Amino acid sequence: MRYSHQLSDAVHILTYLAIYPDGDLSSQRIAGSINANPSLVRRLMALLSKAGLLNSRAGVSQPSLAQPADQITLLMIYQALEDAPPLLHVDPKTNPDCVVGGNIQETLNQVYADVQTAAEQQMAQVTLAAIMGDILERQAAKTE
Repeated sequence: MRYSHQLSDAVHILTYLAIYPDGDLSSQRIAGSINANPSLVRRLMALLSKAGLLNSRAGVSQPSLAQPADQITLLMIYQALEDAPPLLHVDPKTNPDCVVGGNIQETLNQVYADVQTAAEQQMAQVTLAAIMGDILERQAAKTE
């Protein structure tokens, strides 16, 4: 099973910008923090910019948050991603002649839709500022 890291990487980018607003904010530097390719960072930054979460200009390595960190939610970041994938997926290849296989897709589609709604409601409560605060607390605890 493949997992998408887009949301994690997008949160990483925005948190990096919030913590290091005056640092080296090139896609190469941020990619080094994520341990990813700079082109991935540029692509995600373009999506975040399009969603109104990030300010950036071509040719200038000074991106910044477009909104205060306490107003950016995890849900906003998730929704900024191109084709934000649903959290859970139903296997579309079940045996329609089986009692379970013939009915499980409809049943799970409704269950998964309810889980998606609950997850999105929770994501709307988590701010970038809270994520950043937790990261800085964890770092402070490591240095004590």
